[in-house]
Amino acid sequence: MDKIDFKDVHSMIGAEMVIDGNVSLKGGLIVYGKITGDVQTDGPVRVAGKGEIIGNITASDIHINGRVFGNVTVRDRAVLGAESTLNGDLVYRSLLIEEGARFEGKCDLTFDEENLKA
Repeated sequence: MDKIDFKDVHSMIGAEMVIDGNVSLKGGLIVYGKITGDVQTDGPVRVAGKGEIIGNITASDIHINGRVFGNVTVRDRAVLGAESTLNGDLVYRSLLIEEGARFEGKCDLTFDEENLKA
């Protein structure tokens, strides 16, 4: 499996930062702090060990090491790290759950139209 490409991530929520409200952006996002609201991006999202998102997430990819309370929809890869918590449903194309991850919800595999025609 290919790794999620975080080299072009230009937005970060710092460890002491708290956002109450929705976050919408075009590129990638790394969360060390807390967001209470939905996150919508065309790029990848990484939730660091002490990071927390309470809301739904839509992104290209996600790597969770912290806590997410909400539904997650990604176009490609989802990684639930060993210290992660995900309470919500997950839609993905590729999934890796590391030993120790906590996940409560349902998983749905997504397909794009091109793969269905093959």
